[in-house]
Amino acid sequence: MFRPVLAATVLICLSLPAAAETYKKVKTDAGGALFETSCMRCHSVDADKASYGPLLNGVVGRRAGTYKGYPYSEALKAAGFVWTPGALRAWMEDNDKFVPGTKMRHVGIEDPTVQDFIVTYLTSLN
Repeated sequence: MFRPVLAATVLICLSLPAAAETYKKVKTDAGGALFETSCMRCHSVDADKASYGPLLNGVVGRRAGTYKGYPYSEALKAAGFVWTPGALRAWMEDNDKFVPGTKMRHVGIEDPTVQDFIVTYLTSLN
C-alpha cells in the first residue's frame, strides 16, 4: 500500500522543478502578450525601436527617472526609488498616486494577476 504512494510522491517531487520552469515560461509569455496590448503603444523593450516612453528593457533594478536621453518629469527624476517588482505594480495600478506630478497618463492596471505577469515579463528582460 505504501510503495505506490511513495512512488507517486517521488514522481511528483521530481517533476516539480520542470513544472515550476514551465509555469515561469507561461507567465513570462503571457506577460509579454499583456505588455504588447497594455504598454507597447508607448514603450519598447528593443533599443532599436523608438518609442514615446523610455525603454523598459532592464527597468527592474533601474533607478526611476534615469534612462539616458528620456525627458522625465521633475517629479519622477526626484522620486529617488528603484524599480522593484512592488514599485512597478504600484506604478501600473495608479502612477499619479504613486508619483504625483508625473507626466505619464494611462488607464490603471488594477488586476494583480495582470500586474504580476507583466512584471514577470519585464524581469525576464534584465
